[in-house]
Amino acid sequence: MCRDSQNVVMFFYILCFEVIIINSKTSTLWKLNSDRTKIIEANPFHPVLSYSSDTSSQGLLEDPLFDIITSTEHFGQSWIKQAVQYYCISCRTTDEKNDTNNTHEVMAVKNLKLKTNEEVLDCGKPVNFTYYDNLVGVLNRNRHPSVPEPQAILYFNKNFGRLKNDLDELDIDALERKLKKAKREKPKSVQLYNQIGNFWRIKGDASKAIECFRRALAASPHNAEVLLNLARVLFSLQYLDDAIYLTRRSLEVQPPEKGAWQQYFTLGEIFKAYGHYQEASIHLRHTLELNPGFEPAHLALKEMETMPAATIHIYTLVIIVCLVLGVLLVILSSVDNITECPEEIKPQRHFNKAMAMRSLRGITMSTKRSKKLST
Repeated sequence: MCRDSQNVVMFFYILCFEVIIINSKTSTLWKLNSDRTKIIEANPFHPVLSYSSDTSSQGLLEDPLFDIITSTEHFGQSWIKQAVQYYCISCRTTDEKNDTNNTHEVMAVKNLKLKTNEEVLDCGKPVNFTYYDNLVGVLNRNRHPSVPEPQAILYFNKNFGRLKNDLDELDIDALERKLKKAKREKPKSVQLYNQIGNFWRIKGDASKAIECFRRALAASPHNAEVLLNLARVLFSLQYLDDAIYLTRRSLEVQPPEKGAWQQYFTLGEIFKAYGHYQEASIHLRHTLELNPGFEPAHLALKEMETMPAATIHIYTLVIIVCLVLGVLLVILSSVDNITECPEEIKPQRHFNKAMAMRSLRGITMSTKRSKKLST
């Protein structure tokens, strides 16, 4: 009897031992981690096992099926497998690991370059309204032709150091990279919008330049420098009235401590294009008073001095000739009417004092005779 009881005790002991050391799918417990983004093993009889991207310390995993579960993470609205599983870590050589690391580095550099190349140098979404949208040149900004302005390089000479005056020798790509870097640092700067607008003036894209100047003027409507640059764009497109208005507006809001020679030079160029040489000479001389070494003003004055003197504008001459011809036509038509209808013209009688006295005397003599005859 005692032996039977000992056998039963030994049986229960062995059964309990097997239950403790068993490691099957049914005995494994799983739960979410503290962030609720990953499934991990939570077995009270075994150490906690979880998936890690650093699989070098895991060795050969005992349960590949459930390792697929632990290698998934919660991303957005779904669970996504984040990495490739290696069930035999020792099989991977050091060279393969290095190649993998180098591949990741190369891909990261390529992605960075691709992101930089895809960056567009613009001023963002066009603004809805500025105080200068009623100008014809601004209204037609999406229909302007390509007109490069090499003289806009002078602006970057002042702000970016001395650059070449020849557009072919200017490193446009380097300038574009500088502006993209400045855009990343200060994306909402009025000065940056002005710089990008002048960049597109050099490239000849008037539409993008005007949009940048509009965005700058929406934030700073009385910026004299932006107004002048917009005037230069419209002047190059031959919107002379708009250019004069913007230049004079820029001259009005220019701070007194800053010289206004650029505004006077622009006015001189516009009046020269109009043919108003006297006004153009006045503005160009004023430019040289403020900036004596400005060579383009000297050249413009010399060019006008070589032109024949013209005190009257050609448009004025055309108007005068048209008026003279109109008067001559009216006179000729009235003469033709007189010659065609002579019977309708009645001679006018002029008052003559002598004839009037004679007629009165004749009347008095006739009355006297009639009285004598009656007596």
